Order: sequence, then C-alpha cells, then structure tokens
Amino acid sequence: MFIAKERAALINYIESLDKQDAPVGLVPTMGALHEGHLTLVREARRRCQTVVVSLFVNPRQFNNPEDLKKYPRTEEADIALLEKENVDCLFMPTPEQVYTEDSTERHFDFGTLDKTMEGTYRPGHFEGVAQVVSRLFDLVQPNVAFFGEKDFQQLAIIRYMVAHYGFPIEIVGVPIVREADGLALSSRNRLLSAAERAVAPTIYATLKESKLLKSEGKSVAEVTEWVVNRLNATEHLEVEYFTIVDETTLNSIGNWADSKHPVGCITCYCGKTRLIDNIRY
Repeated sequence: MFIAKERAALINYIESLDKQDAPVGLVPTMGALHEGHLTLVREARRRCQTVVVSLFVNPRQFNNPEDLKKYPRTEEADIALLEKENVDCLFMPTPEQVYTEDSTERHFDFGTLDKTMEGTYRPGHFEGVAQVVSRLFDLVQPNVAFFGEKDFQQLAIIRYMVAHYGFPIEIVGVPIVREADGLALSSRNRLLSAAERAVAPTIYATLKESKLLKSEGKSVAEVTEWVVNRLNATEHLEVEYFTIVDETTLNSIGNWADSKHPVGCITCYCGKTRLIDNIRY
C-alpha cells in the first residue's frame, strides 16, 4: 500500500495510473476505522481497479472545538486494517496539505438541503464537508466515490454537489453496518461508557418499532412524538432531533402521502456522545 502524506506524492501516484481501463475508487474517512468503513473499502475494491482511501480529521466540519479534540485517532491500527484490505493508496494529509494557500476556495449553495437537521445544530458543518470532499475529488480524480448511508444528510448533499458543481463522479451510498444488537457502527461508539453502550441500541430498536406504528395507521406527528418520548425516557439518552423527511429533498413531511420515500433521521446523545441513525419507512 502506497502511503502519501503530501499532496505532491498523491498527485504523482494518481498521474501514474492508467484510468482509461482502470476505474479509481475513493473512500473518504476521518480514521478510527471500523467495519462500516471497511465495508465501503470492500465495495470500492469490488467495483474499482484502484482503491484510494483518505484519512483526514477535517477541522472545518467541527463547529465544536471540544468535539474535534476528543475525536478518536488510531492511525497505526487504521493502516494495518487497510493493508489487510489490499488498499492501493492511503492519503494521510495534514490540514496544511489539504488547505494550501493556492487552493481555490469554493463556495457552495445547497438550497435547503443543509438548512435542516445537522445543518441546524452544527452550523457550517456541511460547508466544511463540501470543502474537503471537493478538494479530495480534485486531487484523486476518482471515477467513483463511496459514502455510508448512516450520514444520510451528508450523502444527499454530496450527491447534490456532484450534480450541480460539475464533478464527473459516480456517488455510491453503502447501507449502514450495525452491531449484532442493532447499534449503527460509528467511530464515536468507542467513547461510550459500559452503561451507555448497554442502552445505545435502544435508538435503533425504537426506530424499528416506529415502522410498526406507521403500519398501524399512526400519523407522522404521532410516530415522531412516540420516538422522542420513548428515547428521552431512557436513562443516558437525550434526543437532539428526530424528523421524518423526504429522501431526496430532505424536507420534513406532515403526512405519509407527502413522500414516496420517507426517512426518519435522528441524532441522540448517549451520555455526552452524539450518535446519529436513520430508518426508511
């Protein structure tokens, strides 16, 4: 596995590839890798001749400095995992290598996509995501890029960015990978205490039960209220938001008939750790 820590090394590597017959796949990550990330890597390996993984904790997408400071970093373990997956190239830049003085500062307009859910509680987050992903696209020039569906709003925004800002890249969303008890895999899970880890699966269990309420004829408002109340009544859990939105527009719906593909998106604190999840209705 070739490891590039500087832009020049990555660019030289990419330029050495014959991309006419060999599609390049990119898996952007912030490290602290788990089986969810590795599922993205395996899908890239299945579909692409060359697989590039980036490992970069992007400071621009953290609106809370404490959140950035405590984000887990496990570089040596990450490298070992990626070598086992036969990744071709790992890009591990510093912020100075990503945000160079001569880099073009793009400004993105995502319409209403970034004005709800995560955009409400983490102002500037998706601008930071778009800045780093667009730079990675410029450097790697992938044919295909792979993102997890756990970050559902992020995936929708990346798809919008590619469609509206001229990136000739296929975006592949990969389904959520879960623990045996249903908890969505996340780098943040390792921050949970034993007591918090024990109750964290309640988040997905509640989402699954909410699908039954829909099938029983409960309204969007009734399902929403039930999910929030049940989780807030559980020790260690506190819902930041739960909203049922249209899959494409991310607009909240008032009635099930308002969307052919409704998705329930949640952010819930488990102790001090912020966890996200979603479910399709």
